[in-house]
Amino acid sequence: MAKSNNVYKHAYNRCLRLFGEMQSLPSEPELGAALGVSRTTVRAILAGLEENGLIAWNKREKTVLRAPGAADFFPEEETDSLSEIIERSFMRRLLAEGASAGMQINELELAREIGVGTTSVREFLIRFSRFGLIEKRRNSHWVLKGFTPAFALELADIREMFELRSAAAFAASPQGDPIWAELDLLEQEHRALAGEIATRYAEFSELDERFHRLIHRASHNRFIIDFYDVIAMIFHYHYQWNKVGERQRNETALGEHLAYIAALRSRDPAAVDAACRRHLRSARETLLSSIPGDDRNA
Repeated sequence: MAKSNNVYKHAYNRCLRLFGEMQSLPSEPELGAALGVSRTTVRAILAGLEENGLIAWNKREKTVLRAPGAADFFPEEETDSLSEIIERSFMRRLLAEGASAGMQINELELAREIGVGTTSVREFLIRFSRFGLIEKRRNSHWVLKGFTPAFALELADIREMFELRSAAAFAASPQGDPIWAELDLLEQEHRALAGEIATRYAEFSELDERFHRLIHRASHNRFIIDFYDVIAMIFHYHYQWNKVGERQRNETALGEHLAYIAALRSRDPAAVDAACRRHLRSARETLLSSIPGDDRNA
């Protein structure tokens, strides 16, 4: 289960929550459908439940032996949501294969690779198809469409509106809000990465994504948070396709993040606004320079 460890842990915890008053668990196909994972992952979950003394598993019979306790659950910090797992796996695959316009995506292969059900993958792809980024074809196939400078500029405008509002809400959050503790951890990760930037610069993209997601969560606006999926797909992955100057870009952005974090801690609205605008301006330039055929590449 190494390649889908987060999928396994997330689904395992969800399975424990399904126990309720059940005396036995449903069939493997039914359990897979309920959890949104593949049969292989279901069997790994059942093996784990049996090993931990939660069930007795004898072929089709899966008898519940005891109710799960707090110690039976994986820590929440080790379990991403299913949509986050699928998104990250999808983007890693695009990057590994070059992600050029016209690239074919097979939802069955993607589901098998991640270790989740095809329905979960299909729902994820349908969400992005609304923005014209991918297009459905026959027989579970999708095709990746190209990104244009016009599309990028429209997205950058929306991102700026959303993030400026979210950053202001973040700085105004009470000191006891959990987002400050999460910011502490992210700052530590930023400083650790900065100290090893020469060899670890490629790791910046996922850190970038998590940092901006945290800021957008402070908005407590479901539309901003939901739309951030497409922002993440473009800003935090697409510009990696242009490898020229990648280390310098990431090192610069890392420094901007640290300045942004300092501004958030200051709770000074003007400082937060300035740091946010400075970083988003750089991100816009980076995105535009990554698009094949853009004048900035000439």
